[in-house]
Amino acid sequence: MSISVLILTLNEESNLERCLQSVAWSDDIVVFDSYSSDRTLEIARAFGARVVQRRFDTERDHRAASLQVEFRHKWVFNPDADEITPPELRDEMLAIAANPNCEAKAFRMRFKNIFMGRWIKHGSLYPTWIVRFFRPEALRFERSINLRYVVDGRVGRLRNHLFHYSFNKGLDAWFEKHNRYSRMEALEDSDPIDFGALLARDAVARRRALKALSCRLPFRPTLRFVYMYLLRGGFLDGFPGLVYCRLLMFYEYMIVLKVKEAQRRQNGLPV
Repeated sequence: MSISVLILTLNEESNLERCLQSVAWSDDIVVFDSYSSDRTLEIARAFGARVVQRRFDTERDHRAASLQVEFRHKWVFNPDADEITPPELRDEMLAIAANPNCEAKAFRMRFKNIFMGRWIKHGSLYPTWIVRFFRPEALRFERSINLRYVVDGRVGRLRNHLFHYSFNKGLDAWFEKHNRYSRMEALEDSDPIDFGALLARDAVARRRALKALSCRLPFRPTLRFVYMYLLRGGFLDGFPGLVYCRLLMFYEYMIVLKVKEAQRRQNGLPV
C-alpha cells in the first residue's frame, strides 16, 4: 500500500494491538517508542512493525524526531496508539495517496471520543480537527505543550473519522497523564487573545482563541463545566457525558492550582 503508518508509543500494551489491527493494510508500519517497559515492543514486532526507540524529552522535539524516520512512502498516517482506523477512513486516504495531482500537503480529520462505550459527541468539543495524514517534509511543530502543527502548504480535510479510546488504560492512567499535562500548561505562557478569531469560520482558529480567552477568566473550572455540559450539550451524552465533563472541570482546576503554586514559589511564599 502507498501509505506509511507512524505510531508513537510509551507502555501501550493495552491499546497497541487494536490500533495495529486497524492499520494492517499498510506495508510500512513504524512504532516510534519511548523505551516502553511493558509488552509494547513484543506486540509491535509480532505485527511486523519496524521499531525505532528514542528517549522522550518534549512532545515537540520527540514528534519532530519521529519525522526523520526513513518512510517507504511519501504519505504518512499518524494515529495515536489508542485510536482505531475504520475502513472508510483508510479508503479515503489511499485514494488521496494514489492521486498524483493532489495539491495538499496534509489533511486534518476528526475523531469520535469514546467513553464508557459511548461517543461523547457534545461534551468533547466535537468536531476537533487534527493533522494525522501528511507529507512529512511539509510538517513542523511549535510549542512544547498543546502542540501546534504547522504545514508548509495547503491543508485539506477528510470526511471520515478516527475512533479515540483515551480511557482504555483506566482512570488512574488518565489522572497521571493529565497531572503531567496540567503542570506543563501551568508553566507555559498563554497565547494572546485573538478576538477576531472567536467568531471565525475556521474551527481550529476559533478553538485556539477560545482557549486563550478561557485562561484569563475567573472561576475557570466551573465555567469550563458550564460551557461543556450545558452550552455544548454534554448533558445529551447521558451519564458518560456528565462524568466526562466533570473530569474536564477537574483538569482545569489542577491547572489553576498549579499556576497559583508557581506564583507563590516565585514570590518566596510557602505553598
